Amino acid sequence: MKLYDLQGNDFLTLADYSKEELMYLIELAIDLKEKQKLGIPHRLLEGKTLGMIFEKSSTRTRVSFEAGMFQLGGHALFLSKDDLQMGRGETIADTAKVLSRYVDGMMVRTFAHSIIEELAENATVPVINGLTNEYHPCQVLADLMTIYEKKGSFEGKKLTYIGDGNNMAHSLMIGSAIMGMDCVITTPKGYEVDQSIFAKAQELAGKSGAKIEQTHDVVAACKDADVIYTDVWTSMGWEDENEKRLKDFADYQVNEALVLHAKDDYSFFHCLPAHREEEVTAAIIDGPNSVVFDEAENRLHAQKAILASIM
Repeated sequence: MKLYDLQGNDFLTLADYSKEELMYLIELAIDLKEKQKLGIPHRLLEGKTLGMIFEKSSTRTRVSFEAGMFQLGGHALFLSKDDLQMGRGETIADTAKVLSRYVDGMMVRTFAHSIIEELAENATVPVINGLTNEYHPCQVLADLMTIYEKKGSFEGKKLTYIGDGNNMAHSLMIGSAIMGMDCVITTPKGYEVDQSIFAKAQELAGKSGAKIEQTHDVVAACKDADVIYTDVWTSMGWEDENEKRLKDFADYQVNEALVLHAKDDYSFFHCLPAHREEEVTAAIIDGPNSVVFDEAENRLHAQKAILASIM
């Protein structure tokens, strides 16, 4: 593949991309990471502007996209919900059409996935999903990049996700299925993944040879895992359920006893921010098997690969 083979594409879910295309983005991200470390200029988006729409706040998403555009020679424009007429009644379609006249691409962090789909349908520039309630593809591309760096391949590897069946679980299933990596989603009863997305992941796995499973048995799920992955128990928007979730998820903490069932050289992943002593103990997230800060750094490089390719 060449740098511009994906030009003009949206990046809404990983399911829109083939294994070859995702592998290209991972390898490009690794190359851009090396260039950044060596101080080699890579101003692939000179003169380009990214409009960043935030209906949900974020540390990593804003800083990584803004820094990434700067390193690529372009400019990022931060737009909160209070900066847009969309928050005061302008339609999503009109917002997409107007912004398309001003910027060369849009990154959107919002609630319902239907919002970003409507924006993309009406925009004439590429649209990137910075997070929706259903998917978090930029995070998982960075996760796949990190797994590739640490483990060298996807085939024959097993990723175990422990926690809420949320947007992270959905995108990890899809990404694993495409790349040919086994994935076990482990949730308490009542917190399972969306069944239509689970079915899509299994369909994709049928082509790659991966196994995609869902279980409530956290010990069995961790057996021989190469990657242990967790997320906060109470995501943004679910704060009213926090007390209930703390009880429901109490047996799903990633701790020293649980990881004994994984491979000795397992890697611990967390998309951050983390709540130590809730979903994970400090001994694990700050321990020798944790790669959470490498993973967080790779958001920058994976997103630069996306930006450079589609813009």
